Amino acid sequence: MSEIDELSAYLVSTTRLEPSEARRVVRELLDLLAGESPEAFAVRRHRELKSDGRLKNEEIFRAIAAEMIQRPFAAPRFTQRQIRRLIYG
Repeated sequence: MSEIDELSAYLVSTTRLEPSEARRVVRELLDLLAGESPEAFAVRRHRELKSDGRLKNEEIFRAIAAEMIQRPFAAPRFTQRQIRRLIYG
């Protein structure tokens, strides 16, 4: 069973989606997540976390580095300094 099939089956069992609808939702979500580059992700997440106002930049950079490991794009591990440079140039 493929990852798409597993995720679709889960959605069917936990929602009112039909199998074809669940499969479409899973594919759209995976396309959305895979379409964002590491650089775009770092900038977007920094903006989101900064606007929240609860974290300072050093904490934000650590959080982004930890999140990037979990993302579906193939990205090298970025240091906090590299993340800072992605955001501020």
